[in-house]
Amino acid sequence: MARLHWHDLPARVRDAITDIAGAPVASAVSQPGGFSPRSADRLLLADGRRVFAKAVSSAQDPQSPAIHRREIARASALPPSAPAPRLLGSYDDGEWVALVLDDVHARHPTEPWTMADLAACLDALDRLADSGTPSPLSAAGDAADELRGDFAGFDRIAADPTGVTASALDHLGELRDLATPAADVVDGDTLVHLDIRSDNLLIEPTGRVVIIDWPWACTGADWLDTLTLLLNAEFIGCADADVDALVATTPRLGGVPTETVDAVLAGFTGFFLDAARRPSPPGLPTLRAFQLAQGESTLAWLGRRRGW
Repeated sequence: MARLHWHDLPARVRDAITDIAGAPVASAVSQPGGFSPRSADRLLLADGRRVFAKAVSSAQDPQSPAIHRREIARASALPPSAPAPRLLGSYDDGEWVALVLDDVHARHPTEPWTMADLAACLDALDRLADSGTPSPLSAAGDAADELRGDFAGFDRIAADPTGVTASALDHLGELRDLATPAADVVDGDTLVHLDIRSDNLLIEPTGRVVIIDWPWACTGADWLDTLTLLLNAEFIGCADADVDALVATTPRLGGVPTETVDAVLAGFTGFFLDAARRPSPPGLPTLRAFQLAQGESTLAWLGRRRGW
């Protein structure tokens, strides 16, 4: 299913977004990236201001409205210090859910990653961890609870190995053992985004990094976002950096035991490989292929770290 555009939205949704923005919409430019069929538009208003709006209904994807509602709740609770677009308002009529946020004039990190972009994002995550401890979202759930089911992927694979790559099955016992404590080791008292990857990061011309799409934000270990950023860099590639060296030397991860890092990598690997076997969700035709590629990449990285 193609991404919705501004003109595809029902009139009542466009009217609600216009009311929140505070001026008529002069033009709309749809933004690429991500997997959701929702609309994602940078809106130029008649008074010259810009805002960003995204909207979805269950007709595009039954799960997306609930995800938007989660993001509304979490974005509303973020502290001003968080490097996130400000939520200007939201709309929810039970069918359609929309968010209106500050527009961000910025670019996504270069792919493959460059060390300059990676360093800027690592620094932003360091500052997020500092300012987000203790977490303002402590009542919204923690990373251990969010990830426990996901990190049991290798248990599900052991029960039914259909469709799983042979390289994972060759080490299935060790992978299950590694992943068993993964949910517990991500416990902590820091605000974490939990979905850090290049398409959720924007770099402004000043070099400031803005993190977007916060529905999974919760409380967890102060190094978790850093690890998921490096997981993404390992997957996409980095032209001028050694990701393994960064795991060992970054301030957040340098002191984390190797077994702890490997446990979380095993948890993510099991999640991706298990999820990739399922039918594509409605409206998200590219998700399973991404999960398979990410799972295979993380498995190869983990195998290199373990000396397989």
